[in-house]
Amino acid sequence: MRTRNHVDVDRAIETLYRDRFHAYVHVAYAITGDAESARDAVQEAFALALRRQKSLRKQQSLESWLWRIVVTRSIEATRRRAKERRMVAISQAHFEPAAERSNGHDRDVVLAVRALPERQRLALFLRYYADLDYEAIGEILDVAEGTVAASLHAAHTTLKARLKTVGE
Repeated sequence: MRTRNHVDVDRAIETLYRDRFHAYVHVAYAITGDAESARDAVQEAFALALRRQKSLRKQQSLESWLWRIVVTRSIEATRRRAKERRMVAISQAHFEPAAERSNGHDRDVVLAVRALPERQRLALFLRYYADLDYEAIGEILDVAEGTVAASLHAAHTTLKARLKTVGE
């Protein structure tokens, strides 16, 4: 049975951070809707990964493990921001111009994606922003590959229906 060398894991984490930082931030941004929160979530995730590398199982992919941490931190950041908005009663923050929130994407698409259930949104972000396969997405979201496929299918169906009505 092979044990992981912590120096090697540190280097691998550092390499992923350097090489894939923008992909991680892109997915985090898709989840949080805020560039600063996205960068913070990614940085927190990598710092946590370095501190908790013992929790990385031997049979687990380092990159999938890191994606899971990034997704979790991004969701937490989103929830934290929502709670802060409620606490200070800034209900209008949700209605910022979609172009600002979407980084130039079409407003209707952004609103339709934001309305999807969380698992469907996460599966879409990981599939199309991070270009991950169903197996990796399933590992990150802790669901079976079939559930990933079903989530993506449901998201596509919902988006197609919503965007069709917008175009009419």
